[in-house]
Parts: sequence; C-alpha cells; structure tokens
Amino acid sequence: MSEDLYKELRIIYMGTPEFAVTSLNALVEAGCKIVAVITAPDKPGGRGMELQQSAVKKYAVSKNLTVLQPEKLKNPAFLEELKALKADLQICVAFRMLPEVVWNMPPMGTINLHGSLLPQYRGAAPINWAVINGEKETGVTTFRLKHEIDTGDILLQESFPIKETDTAGTIHDIMMHVGAGLLLKTVKGLANDSLKEMPQLLSTDQPLRHAPKIFTETCEINTAQSTEAVYNLIRGLSPYPAAFTFLKGKKLKIYRAEKLNITPGVAAGEFTTDGKTYLHLACSDGSLNLLEIQLEGKKRMLTEDFLRGYRF
Repeated sequence: MSEDLYKELRIIYMGTPEFAVTSLNALVEAGCKIVAVITAPDKPGGRGMELQQSAVKKYAVSKNLTVLQPEKLKNPAFLEELKALKADLQICVAFRMLPEVVWNMPPMGTINLHGSLLPQYRGAAPINWAVINGEKETGVTTFRLKHEIDTGDILLQESFPIKETDTAGTIHDIMMHVGAGLLLKTVKGLANDSLKEMPQLLSTDQPLRHAPKIFTETCEINTAQSTEAVYNLIRGLSPYPAAFTFLKGKKLKIYRAEKLNITPGVAAGEFTTDGKTYLHLACSDGSLNLLEIQLEGKKRMLTEDFLRGYRF
C-alpha cells in the first residue's frame, strides 16, 4: 500500500490563531492537498483600527491557498462554495463551533485537534485549566466531530509533562508542535485506513475536569487559598489574560512568581516589601515572591524595576 495515499485527499482546513498555523504548515510541508482554508473574517484592531487578518489567513495567503472567511457558517452561498470544493476530509484546529451541515459534509467527516487528553478538559480553555489545577501531564487528542462539543471518538493521543515552572504560554508553544505532528499522523492513518477509533471512556476513579471559557472573575486571586493554588493560577493565566489582585485599589496583574518557604508575618492578601528588591504577597499558608507584574496604567515589568518608581 502506498504511504502517500494521504496526498490524494482533498482537505479543507479551518483555523484562526497562531496555534492553528503550525498544524496547517505541517500538512502543507508534507504535501497534503489543501483545497481551501476557512478562517475568521478580518476585524478592525490596533491603534488605527485597521482591518487585521488572522494568523491563519496571513499564512494561507503566503502559500497561495484559497481562503474563505464566512461571517455565518450556515450562509447558503458559503455552503454551496464548500460543497463545490468536493473535500474528502475537513480539519478543524482552534476554530469555532461548526454546525452539523458543515461538519457532516465530506465523506470522511471532520476531525478536530484538541489541547488535552480527552475526555479530560473538554471546553474552550484546556491549556489554562490543566495548569491552574496543578496537573503534571497534558497532551493533545485528534477526534471526530459530532453533536456534543469535544465528545467524538478518539483517533490518536499524545501526552507530555507539565513542569512545575511551566505557564499556559510555554505549554501552548509545546502543544502547538506536538499537535501538528499528531495531526499529520492522523491524516496519514485515515488515508490508509490504519486507525482504530475509540469512544471516549469516562474513568470511574478520576473525576471529569472541565475547561470552560476564562472570565475576569476566574482571574482574580483569592489569597485565602494555599500558596500552591495561587501559584498555579498565576502560571495558568500567564501570559494572557493574567491573574490579578489589587494594590492600593489599583489592579495588579501578576505574570511570574515563585513560592517562598516562609511563614508570612502579615494577613493573607497583604504585601511586604523592602521597597527595592522584592514584593511578597501573603497567602493562607505562605507567601509568593512576585517577579513580573503590571500595575493598572503602567507597562509590564520586572518587580525590581517597578519598585524603583513606586512608593509604598
């Protein structure tokens, strides 16, 4: 059997952010036939509110790929365009929810790359929640799309460790590359019919953890929690949207911190500082040394630089 069967598949690729570019690039570099790329419409942004293209669109244009940017995925004109492309397979990476009329269109269906070891961390923010919850491992899953979100049959999975110092940002960057490799492997396996699909089995000894969208209230630090819990929240929300607390009534975002093995001499939520080199935040059972912060109205900076211009 030819190992290059996957190159004959007509593939439509759907994605928007940088995360999805790495996977698209892996498919293009491997010689896959990408008949169209579907991404978000251009949006006004930046200082001049000029139209901004998605990362996926910029990449697709640079590779002379056909780009579609539907406002509504159920738009009859768009559906006709989609049908005319006669795709064998659709691939969805960091895109939006698809209606059944779209995901059910190609004969081989639509596959998705998700940033967790499903069924754990179904939802919009799997990377953040795995770090916030102090997980020691995460991974990527390719699966078939069906009605309920992130519940389709698993095609392939690959895991990797989360280190004590990892942030959502570092995990995102690792996952982007691990995911791209896994997606290509999945496409090859589907083309030569060597993949066994597995239903998502819920373990009785492991509670199901979810990964809902991150809201502002998720990001506010509760210093009545343990140092470990606050430290994990900071890691899990760095670099974006960032965990925060308040300093003299102003929002203070915290991007990096380290745990201290000292009992705080002040109440949870209070700060201690020498005014020059350190800024400690007391939690219920210890303290955190804040390393990189941003006070409302100021730039993100190292704590030492911040202390040079701030008077307590």
